[in-house]
Amino acid sequence: MNYSTQMEAARKGITTPEMEAVARKEGLGPEQLRNLVAEGKVVIPANRNHRSLDPCGIGQGLRTKINVNLGVSKDCCDMETELEKVRIAVQLKAEAIMDLSCYGKTEEFRRKIVEISPAAIGTVPIYDAVGYFDKELKELTVEELLGVVEKHARDGVDFMTIHAGINREAAARFRKSSRLTNIVSRGGALLFAWMEMNGRENPFYEYYDDLLEICRRYDVTISLGDACRPGSLKDATDASQIQELIVLGELTKRAWERDVQVMIEGPGHMALNEIAANMLLEKKLCHGAPFYVLGPLVTDVAPGYDHITSAIGGAIAAAHGADFLCYVTPAEHLRLPTLEDMKEGIMASRIAAHAADIAKGIPGAREWDDRMSEARRNLDWEKMFQLAMDPEKARRYREESKPENEDTCTMCGKMCAVRNMNKVLAGEDPM
Repeated sequence: MNYSTQMEAARKGITTPEMEAVARKEGLGPEQLRNLVAEGKVVIPANRNHRSLDPCGIGQGLRTKINVNLGVSKDCCDMETELEKVRIAVQLKAEAIMDLSCYGKTEEFRRKIVEISPAAIGTVPIYDAVGYFDKELKELTVEELLGVVEKHARDGVDFMTIHAGINREAAARFRKSSRLTNIVSRGGALLFAWMEMNGRENPFYEYYDDLLEICRRYDVTISLGDACRPGSLKDATDASQIQELIVLGELTKRAWERDVQVMIEGPGHMALNEIAANMLLEKKLCHGAPFYVLGPLVTDVAPGYDHITSAIGGAIAAAHGADFLCYVTPAEHLRLPTLEDMKEGIMASRIAAHAADIAKGIPGAREWDDRMSEARRNLDWEKMFQLAMDPEKARRYREESKPENEDTCTMCGKMCAVRNMNKVLAGEDPM
């Protein structure tokens, strides 16, 4: 192998097996995809140690992908339940899974999901560092923090969220702000606290070149975390968020100089009318790098329904350029998600992603809907189930409420407009 990363291969004119696989899935020519990878507009997270990976591409001109967060915590440390979530997430066609574990046998869990998951695996090393070294946050050294990054890379993690953009200048800007919800990013808050307690620069910013060397060695995609993402509508598009985004753009260029693939993470909570402008800002300031958004959640007053607030924002964000949606479940802000919460979050995100793909003109997106409409016109229930995003639920709903006439449903019965139009146009008596 005469390349270290997918980006280096693309720049050398080499079409890797991962590029060929992604090109087939997306209906693109391998050369077209390779050029996008070379420019940094598409990433293929593919750690060379992730043997079970079915690679996916994220970025310009590709289908909008979704990510599922899971992992064990001190209050909920049932590893088997989290492994079952991995299996269901793959079954429901999530393209990526982020292990946010911060307690217990994190290494064992991480290695297990890398072993069994064809989806790309992401982590946030700063979460693991505190528990792994069993030390107070303040006492963690730069060497230890970088050591955890290398450990995750060695274990086969495909992408890592690294909050390198909250440097001391950005932290000072935050201190001057009057944010309603301060810093809501868990990783961002941990690094801000480390900087404050030690009176030092963010180690991931100060030693960014060392970080890049690790990522290059294993071909880990850096997902540049947004420590200052808004945690409320009031904080959206403020100076702290934008200043950090400018820094992330600078860090993107430095990564590309080392052939390291980059994604940018984004908001957060944001009013509907601010989303399109934020997508444009990210693409401009970060040079077209793929954009990975959490939501955005478009209202703050719907706990228990934040999979819906997120899907609304995610559809708008992706239609205006976001490439990767992090799912949000009904349990957001309330608890660790259950298996059912996770399923609802995945389906909401998949709907948002597909709706955006239709708006973006992604090849094949609209055709799927047209085939479903044809099946509905023909009252072909079996075809509808086959085409449904969640076939099991569609079939179950039909079975739970059987109509008198097989070519109707229990909503309209013989008054079904589709049935009656078919009959009238065929010269038959509809009733």
